[in-house]
Amino acid sequence: MIHPHSRLTRINPAMGLKAALAWTFTALFVQTAFAGDDHGHWEFGFVLDTAHSGKVMELGYRDRNLQLGHGDIMISGPLGRGLHLEAIVSGHTADGRLLTHTERLLLTHELQDRGLSFGLGRFASQVGAINAQHPHEDDFSERPLLYRGFLGNHWFDDGLRLNWVAPTPFYLRVGAEAFSGRQLIEQSQATPVVGANTLSIKTGADFDPNRSWAFGLSVLNNFRQAVPHDHTASSSAHAHLHGASFSSRQLWMSDLTLRWAPQGRPEDQELKLTWEYASARRIHPDAGGLTHAASALAAVWRFRRDWEMGAKADWLRVHQPGLHDDDANPATAATLEFGAARLREQALMIAYRPDHGRTLRLQYSRQQASGPDVADVFPRPVREVLMLQLVLGFGSARHHHHD
Repeated sequence: MIHPHSRLTRINPAMGLKAALAWTFTALFVQTAFAGDDHGHWEFGFVLDTAHSGKVMELGYRDRNLQLGHGDIMISGPLGRGLHLEAIVSGHTADGRLLTHTERLLLTHELQDRGLSFGLGRFASQVGAINAQHPHEDDFSERPLLYRGFLGNHWFDDGLRLNWVAPTPFYLRVGAEAFSGRQLIEQSQATPVVGANTLSIKTGADFDPNRSWAFGLSVLNNFRQAVPHDHTASSSAHAHLHGASFSSRQLWMSDLTLRWAPQGRPEDQELKLTWEYASARRIHPDAGGLTHAASALAAVWRFRRDWEMGAKADWLRVHQPGLHDDDANPATAATLEFGAARLREQALMIAYRPDHGRTLRLQYSRQQASGPDVADVFPRPVREVLMLQLVLGFGSARHHHHD
C-alpha cells in the first residue's frame, strides 16, 4: 500500500524484475561487506520477496505478473544498557510503481527484571495475530481479508509502545500503543495529535510437550474520521494502494492458535490451526448500528522438515460509506449512502521452506463477491489465480522473526 511518506517511482512492467535484481545485488554487497565480523553485536540483513501472479486479487497487495512483494534492508543493534535500535527500509512494486518507505525505526528500552519494555519511533502495531510480523513471514502469499480491509495489509505507524510481561507460569503480555494514525487513515476529516491507540492481551501455554495454544485480544481506537469514498468522481480501482479500505472508530480483533507436533519436534512435523475474527464498529457518524466484520480460518501442516501445505478460508462483510449522485436529478448534491457487500476468499498452498529465510510457495486462490452494492464495493473479484512466490533472506534476515 502507499503510505503518506512513501517515495513513488513510475516504472514499466519490466522494472519489477529490475527492482528484484537491484535488491539482490544490494543484499550481496551488504552480506560481503559485513561477513565474518560481529560489529559490536550489530546485525545486518536483507530479504527479497518476489512473486508472479496471473491476476490482481480484490483488495490484493500484489501486482500482476512479476513483481517485488516486500523487500527489506535491516540493521539492528545495542546502543547502551537496555537500549536497542532497529531500522528497516522496505520496497515493493504496486500498480506499475516502485514504492520505498521506512517501515521501522524503533528505539526500545527493556527492564527485564520488571517485565517492562518501552518503544519509541515507527513500528508495526501488535494488534491481531500477524500484523506485527513482516508479510514475507506469513504462511500464505496474501494476508487474510481482515488485514487487507481494516489495516491496509500491514499497519505500521509513528508512535509509542509499552508492554508488560506478567510473572505468571504461562505467557501473558499486556500492551498499549499510541500512534499518529496517518498511516492508517490518510485522508482524514480531523488531524488529532494522537490519531489512534491500541490495547492488547496475548497469552498462551503448552498443554503438553506436543500441544500448545495461544490467544490474543486487541482493540484499536481510531480518532481520524476517513473521508467518504466519492463514487461521483473517477478514481483508481486499486484499493491496495491506500491505508485502511474500510475504517471505523473502533476495531476489535481476536485470534486463537492451536499447535500440535505429533513427535514433539515442530521442526519436523507440526499442524497449526489459526482462527481470527474482527468487528469494526462506529464506521460513520450517520451509519447508526451498521458495522464491518471479517473472519479467517487457516490450517498449515508441516509434513516434512522442509515442506508444508495449507488451506485458508476467510470472508469480509462491509457497509462502505460513499457519495452518490441522484440519477433522476443530476443537479442535486451527492448523497451519503452505505454500500453493502460481502467478499469470500479461499486459498490452497504448498511450500518448500527449509528455514525461516527461504521459501518457495505455489498458491491457488479464488474469490466470490455478493451483496446489493457489490459492483461499487468489490467490482473485480478473481475467480481463480495461481501465484508463485520466492522469499530469500540474507545475513541476520535468515533468522529474523517478530512474534
